[in-house]
Formats: sequence, C-alpha cells, structure tokens
Amino acid sequence: MEKVKDEIKKDIGVIQHEVKKDIGVIRDEVKKEVEVIRDDVKKEIDFYRDTPARLLGYANEVGESFRALVHVNFVRFTYVVSCAYVVADTADKSNKCAKKWAWATPEERRNKVAITAVDTLLWQGFASVIVPGFTINRLCFFTRKLLEKTTKLPSPARKWTATFVGLAAIPFIVKPIDAAVELGMDNSFRKLYDVHGAHS
Repeated sequence: MEKVKDEIKKDIGVIQHEVKKDIGVIRDEVKKEVEVIRDDVKKEIDFYRDTPARLLGYANEVGESFRALVHVNFVRFTYVVSCAYVVADTADKSNKCAKKWAWATPEERRNKVAITAVDTLLWQGFASVIVPGFTINRLCFFTRKLLEKTTKLPSPARKWTATFVGLAAIPFIVKPIDAAVELGMDNSFRKLYDVHGAHS
C-alpha cells in the first residue's frame, strides 16, 4: 500500500510539474500577446495624415471647385490654408525627428531633420497641393465643357454642377493620391536620401 501511495505521489508530482510548466508557457504567450496589443494601441496616430485634419490640405481643392463662382481671392486664400497645413506638418515631423535623434551629434541630428523636412515638404506638396489641385481643376473644367456640349443647361447651372462634381470627388481622391505619391516618392526622390533612416 505504501508503495502505491508513493507511486501516486510521484505521479501527482510529475503532473503538477507539467501543469506548472504549461501554465508558465501559457502565461508567457499571453504576455507576448498583451505586448503586441499594447504596441498596436501605442502606435502614434499621425495627426496630419490620419485624422480629419488631413482635409486641411485639401482647402485649395474646395477653392478650385468654386473657382467659376467666387472671386479669385477666395481661391487664393484656400491655397494659403493648404500651404499653412503643409508647413505645420513639416514643422511637426521635423520636431519629432529632432527629439528622436537628440542623442546624436549636432551634425547628424541636423542631417536627419533636414531629410525629414525635405521628405515631408515634397510629400505634402505633391499629395496636398499639386496633384489634387490639378485634378480638381481639370475635373471641374472638363465637367463644364461636357455640360456645355451635351446639355442645354444655363451657364450658372453648369458652373454649379461642375462645382459639386469637384467637391464630391474630394473624398474619393484623397487616399488614392496619398498612396500614389507615397509610391512615387519611394521609387524616385527617396532613393536619393535615406528617409527611413531619418525616421528610425
């Protein structure tokens, strides 16, 4: 009987050891998963590109949409808003880069900040001003021309229709233009400088 008890105790000890080991493995896996989730939550949201503030870069597109209906100074003002947005994003990213590289030599930090500033200015210049401005301008222009040739709408109705077509296009062009500019820069300008090193 004592022998059986000893065997049972031994088996229980082995089982307890295995259970503790399994619990430890499970605990480690859970900790890893929690860290992954925390990292995802902590990922910084880019205020200038991932929030509704992104649409400030499209103020000039609103101006372009209304070009046929408003004074040219209103259109110019919308370009001022867009350019201010571009400058603000550039300053923000440059400041973050400077903080990230605070430990580096002054020259290295200056280089990293300069690369970040140039990259941001180029990206915003293309994605917020040049490409969408041209796109909306041409879309409104060709819509008016198409309406002139295919309808008998009066001139004010054609202008308003073109304006609404331009405005309606904005939500549909933001992401594709942003992605196209990102891809274009990765395959052109960014080959000339190490933008990822500046951000890493």
